[in-house]
Amino acid sequence: MADLVLAAQLHSSRQTLSPELALRHRVFLLSPANLAGIRAAQVLNAKAEFELACRLRETGVPLGELFSFISGLYFRGKVTYAGAFSRPPQGVSGSFVITTSAGLLAPETVVSVERLREFAATDIDPADKRYRGPLDRDCRLLAEFLKDAGQVILLGSIATPKYVEPLLDIFRERLLFPAEFVGRGDMSRGGILLRAVAAGKELAYIPLLNAVRRGTRPAKLAPLKVRRVSLEDVERAR
Repeated sequence: MADLVLAAQLHSSRQTLSPELALRHRVFLLSPANLAGIRAAQVLNAKAEFELACRLRETGVPLGELFSFISGLYFRGKVTYAGAFSRPPQGVSGSFVITTSAGLLAPETVVSVERLREFAATDIDPADKRYRGPLDRDCRLLAEFLKDAGQVILLGSIATPKYVEPLLDIFRERLLFPAEFVGRGDMSRGGILLRAVAAGKELAYIPLLNAVRRGTRPAKLAPLKVRRVSLEDVERAR
């Protein structure tokens, strides 16, 4: 189903876009949430009674919302950043989530508890056809549409081959990543992405092909300064 949705989106856009517009296209690929952790177990618990778990069992939940709950700051940073800075073709999502067994899915895609269990049961391994087959299929479709004009930005782990290897095979020099990701952990990356959105300033990107992807851990991010609001401030605002 995912390939049909993506194909329909790309086909409808291909008919109306000029080369000049295509030069400005930018699509983000987001690594998925870790489904082996505590929060994933909570939302998959058949006896869970909190609102998100109930919705997942009853009607399904948008993938972006679900992974933001499971992953917390890191995925929330990725999906927020992609929403702020993507420049997709008309009718195409500005970002796609890399999944373990369904290729690329837009964050707005509603997934069921059965689909989430399927994701959790499949490893992210470039040698696993269950992961690699659907991912290659959707990446080729995206690459065919973007051709040499659009950029693909990976917001995910750059130090391991699980995402880099399959994506580089298809996108080559068009696959970029934020330079500030080098040496940082997940929480730090999430913080950087949210700060960039708050400042309205996009990060600098560099090609993944032949890039140095491991480096010295940078200094911790300085805490955001939060101004305390006094009663006098409230009164003056009225």
